[in-house]
Amino acid sequence: MTALDRYVRLESEALWRAEPDGQRRDVTISFGDATLVIADATGRPLAHWSLPALIRQNPDEVPALYAPDEDASEILEISDTTMIEAIEEVRAALAKSRPHPGKLRHWLTGGLIATTLALAVFWLPGALTRQTLAVVPPQKRAEIGMEMLGYVQTKTGPACQASRTDVAASRLAQRVFGPGTSAQIIIVSDLQQGAVALPGRLFVLDYGMLQTADDPAVAAGYLLAAQAVAIDKDPLEAILNDAGMATTFRLLTTGDVPSAILRASANTVVQTSHTIPNADTLKGAFTNAAVPLAPYLKAVDARTGTMPDLGPEPLEDQEIPLILDDSDWVSLQNVCNQ
Repeated sequence: MTALDRYVRLESEALWRAEPDGQRRDVTISFGDATLVIADATGRPLAHWSLPALIRQNPDEVPALYAPDEDASEILEISDTTMIEAIEEVRAALAKSRPHPGKLRHWLTGGLIATTLALAVFWLPGALTRQTLAVVPPQKRAEIGMEMLGYVQTKTGPACQASRTDVAASRLAQRVFGPGTSAQIIIVSDLQQGAVALPGRLFVLDYGMLQTADDPAVAAGYLLAAQAVAIDKDPLEAILNDAGMATTFRLLTTGDVPSAILRASANTVVQTSHTIPNADTLKGAFTNAAVPLAPYLKAVDARTGTMPDLGPEPLEDQEIPLILDDSDWVSLQNVCNQ
């Protein structure tokens, strides 16, 4: 996005309240990857707000008041007019990038298809969902995933980031999912499942799991398991199935999913216990990525008390390529302490 690229190095001071009635504290704000990053005086990130979900509470007034959601669960007060103008420009750019009814030709082969699907919605909900999943572009999936991530962080704690760790996370993604992958890894303080996949190939990883793991193969294993769950059931499909046909048709025709739906889906993701995917899918993922099963299975057993029965190690007696060097692994294990 041109607007976001132009302001990527912009920073300003602000006042932040972690809850509506909480005490204000001095923070520094800057732009992240489709997020507004809130950090303390030492540079440690306190919260990441999804830019598409950002809501201004007092239009045209200064200081500007922003919230990450409709409930105003947190409040950010900004007096710097340059930063306010930058945020408003980025929000406007995001709004323009969203598909509109007048641009359906980018999503469908023609208006006739949309009309036909609308008539079929009452007896072909499965077909409607499949058609919607087939035409939603990666950019829209990423936007949905980033908004969900903002809601997830209200339950798991803010994402932990540092420049050195971001590089390590990127290298881990390249090693696990393949060179050139679009997958992003986000580390949060407390995620009971260990790892989950959000729409747009966003993978949320639990910091506690990283701290207790003695091998980067454990982290790689949790990421592959989350990917295998997503292969068995598209994360966006899960949202649409829970929300119903009205939301599916709205996404198909307007490109929008209500924030309340994404908030509810984020809560479901956080509250769901560790999911073991289809055994064949999981073993295939480990084999294709050349990641050993044993470290992951041992970690799952220690975490849940149940070890999945996946049969013999498919990579036994094979040389395993390096997953992460010691420096990258240590930086990941300490990211939330920086």
